[in-house]
Amino acid sequence: MKIELKNISLKFEEKSPLFANINLTVEHGDFILIRGKSGIGKSSFLRLLNRLHEPTEGQIWIEGKPITDHQITSLRRRIGYLQQTPTMIEGSIEDNLNLPFHFKSGRQLNRPSQKILEQMLGNFLLTSIDLQSNAQNLSVGEKQRIALIRTFLSEPEIILCDEPTSALDSESQKIVENAIEQINVEKKTTVLLVTHLDFIPKRAIVKKFTLNQDSIMGEEK
Repeated sequence: MKIELKNISLKFEEKSPLFANINLTVEHGDFILIRGKSGIGKSSFLRLLNRLHEPTEGQIWIEGKPITDHQITSLRRRIGYLQQTPTMIEGSIEDNLNLPFHFKSGRQLNRPSQKILEQMLGNFLLTSIDLQSNAQNLSVGEKQRIALIRTFLSEPEIILCDEPTSALDSESQKIVENAIEQINVEKKTTVLLVTHLDFIPKRAIVKKFTLNQDSIMGEEK
């Protein structure tokens, strides 16, 4: 999935624009790392790509068509979104992991078996957790790992990661970063990662950018 942002500006109500004249091309399989000063609108930038926000000016093109020509449910099926603060519904961990398969956009996916879910928990060092336990009782780090597993299970073509490790302990941070890098390298899933932390890739080829108010600039390698 190729994404092109052309002269994108975003502002809310009568406030000054968060950013303006942003141009960026994201190719299939890219790992894009976006940094920028606090308040510049990094999270809002990501939310443009799954239409949680709409640009004030400019156009976003996906696969050669304006983003508005794509059905929102289909778009959000193809573009996963990992938030800074993981969201868990009331219910068990299994309920939360199976959440994408209850939506219309996820009906074409095969619901994973309990065995596969347990294997995924093991991959994220969550073997001590029972699938039937209450998801609300998990730590923040555990919730973020569950949210990441849930995103992976929905098999998105692109994953938008909004400061996914900022509230995690060092162990959880490494697990989440390694998993995001792994899905990019092995599955060729496109990743756009917003962070204020240092991210040192081990395997992925990362394209680094800095978001400014009037541009998005590639960083020197």
